[in-house]
Amino acid sequence: MTLRSAAAFAVLLVACLVPPSGAVAQGLPAWAPINPMAASRSPLEFEPFRPPREGWSANLALDYASAIEFGAEAHASYDLDAEILRLRLRLARDLSPSAFVELDGGIGGSYAGFLDGFLDWYHGLLGIELKERERRPHNSFLYRLELPRGPAVEREPSDIYLGDLRVAAGWRYTDRVQTVASIWLPTSTAPDGYSLGVVAGALVTTLHATIAKPLVFEGSVGAGYAPTHGDLAEYQHTTFISASSGLRWRFWGRQSLYANLFVHTPYYHDTTIRALDRRDMALDFGWILATRSGREWRLGLTEDLEPGGPGIDLVFRLGVSR
Repeated sequence: MTLRSAAAFAVLLVACLVPPSGAVAQGLPAWAPINPMAASRSPLEFEPFRPPREGWSANLALDYASAIEFGAEAHASYDLDAEILRLRLRLARDLSPSAFVELDGGIGGSYAGFLDGFLDWYHGLLGIELKERERRPHNSFLYRLELPRGPAVEREPSDIYLGDLRVAAGWRYTDRVQTVASIWLPTSTAPDGYSLGVVAGALVTTLHATIAKPLVFEGSVGAGYAPTHGDLAEYQHTTFISASSGLRWRFWGRQSLYANLFVHTPYYHDTTIRALDRRDMALDFGWILATRSGREWRLGLTEDLEPGGPGIDLVFRLGVSR
């Protein structure tokens, strides 16, 4: 499926299903995979609907993730034990009632971390046993791959690095449907294994619908392309598809709860490691406070649901937008 055909299909689908509406309520926060094996391969993310507004709008998002992931086969192994930081600033401005532009950049880091003790308590509270954590000392770093046809690769931690730059343009077909085209530029100063490293593109179509006055739905379909790059080029997919479905419920005053399920096609192939060769699925959920000044403050968590391994144990999310 090409980028153009994926966008056309998504637009046709939502146009047929959704009747015209009036004013647009606020929706869900943006979301992008933070696992470095995913973030270094695909330009796709969830793109929320952006209602028309005057002047510049800004969104600042801080994500901090704890990852513990192991895979071992006869001729391959994969180990990821790290804590990952991502701080992104997104600026957007309308060019017309239908068209807008976005600029997105930020910083990141990868660490041995400090959360392992807390996560042991958290998992114990929920009755979850992760044998993977028992294999590793607390608050230590490991990011290593050995694949069937080589090479053996070991990544380094990094205190702080500049991320890739995203430039995007969007078009609202109606007050419920938009498409955003994004180009990612390889501006990152990160060590190998943390950024795309190539020019990549994505096209995401989003549907926004008010189900009832306090309940808002947002869903998306996306297609992306990234050329192969680096020491894992032999195993990398180049085309990707994503889909998402989420709800925001204003339950009291200006406070809302949200949940968003994000699904992505596999990033790699023929590695024989289940966590790398299968689709990705994550659930982003949390709390939002909308202030009288027009700002929205967010506090959220993200859990990886697939490919069945522990993956990203937990992502802590803080954000503010206006």
